[in-house]
Amino acid sequence: MTQPASPAQQDAPVTTAKSAPAVSGRRPLGLHLDVRNLSLLGVLAALIAVGGITKPDEFLATSNLQLVLTQASVIGVVTVGMTFVITSGGIDLSVGAIVALASVWATTVATQEYGFAGILFTALIVGVGCGLVNGLLIAYGGMVPFIATLAMLAAARGLALQITDGKTQIVTVNSVLDLGIKDAYILGIPPLVLVFAAVTAVGWLVLNRTTFGRRTVAVGGNAEAARLAGIDVRRQRLYLYLLSGLCCGIAAFMLIVLAGSGQNTNGNLYELDAIAAAIIGGTLLSGGRGTIAGSVLGVLVFTTITNIFALNNLESAVQQIAKGAIIVAAVLIQHRTLRGGEA
Repeated sequence: MTQPASPAQQDAPVTTAKSAPAVSGRRPLGLHLDVRNLSLLGVLAALIAVGGITKPDEFLATSNLQLVLTQASVIGVVTVGMTFVITSGGIDLSVGAIVALASVWATTVATQEYGFAGILFTALIVGVGCGLVNGLLIAYGGMVPFIATLAMLAAARGLALQITDGKTQIVTVNSVLDLGIKDAYILGIPPLVLVFAAVTAVGWLVLNRTTFGRRTVAVGGNAEAARLAGIDVRRQRLYLYLLSGLCCGIAAFMLIVLAGSGQNTNGNLYELDAIAAAIIGGTLLSGGRGTIAGSVLGVLVFTTITNIFALNNLESAVQQIAKGAIIVAAVLIQHRTLRGGEA
């Protein structure tokens, strides 16, 4: 007569059966993530091919490629900060306005009297200050990120307009302007591109290799579970908006170097471009997952599209339609990825 199985023997098959789906559920998700980045690389390669075919002499010129990378650098730095915020489940609609405010505040006559250091310090401190206000309102004031940052958008734009009185503020500090000339290039690479590369590298390390990054993902995935695990959710959110403000300050200084001036219209629609780049790169708008590498690829895709359209004298309306189609496709891919990961 067969002996009945012991309790341990009875539990073992159940445990195995439960653990198997968990492992198999993670593998498709990782596969989809790799496919997404490879797809973005494929899109970027296709765009480069289109540019090379339609305008080979102009698009593939070294000066034009340097221009594309330089233009991508400014919005790219903003996108790095935005990626952290979205990964945490938040949003920042004020990044473009903060860039504008920081750029005009840093280029006033009074600020320029302090030279290079004065302009750089002012741009950074204004960006961090705005991020601090956003963080306090959201983390400790209980305001919805959409509303808080929308209010900052309006306030920062208004203050930037008041400071400039609608006029362009010309930079006269040669040490700042010199960073934008070809003599300052290092091995043919513009200094602004190197700054973007450094910010990207630091952002990737922080998000993927530090406890700060793990806390960011945890807060975005489930804020209540993160709180129960011992994470100070409010303080983490404050830090994230400070980080976003810092990135805006860096971008503002880069824009000053690039344009040689400060204007209240600087950073127009940067918030939409940064959000779009992060989303098509694979960062979940609902939070819980973010990728710096994907966000950078998203920035390069959008910047390359803009450059190709400009070289071919195509209407900006068609360009916006193309961007919208890419965003929709990216969101659809995200939904399919999530369903595949849960299957």
